[in-house]
Amino acid sequence: MLVEAGIGRGADLDRAREEGEGLGTFIRSLVGLERSAAQDAFAAFIAGRSLNADQLHFVNLVIEHLTENGLMDPGSLYESPFTDVVPQGPEGIFPEQDVSDLVATIDGVRANAEPKNAAA
Repeated sequence: MLVEAGIGRGADLDRAREEGEGLGTFIRSLVGLERSAAQDAFAAFIAGRSLNADQLHFVNLVIEHLTENGLMDPGSLYESPFTDVVPQGPEGIFPEQDVSDLVATIDGVRANAEPKNAAA
């Protein structure tokens, strides 16, 4: 479909698929993620908890990062701007299970970028 639209050649798309960990993740890294999709991804995480202002700010930073970049390495939670909120990373403001759930949500956003049954 992209080749037919003149967006690239087959070889270009194959290279992007290989270097970008899949074509879906490559495209997502270029165009980002709609804010509403990022918010939806974290809706269950937020709904199941009573977050304080710092926790909510932290989650909103994650949503902002995903909106701008489309994907996120959970290791980024230990870098600025996240460490500007809490220098220790998410463990500084969330219980261990919440950190695990936060990372699982971030990983789920990445997994959704490349459907398991995508045609090669």
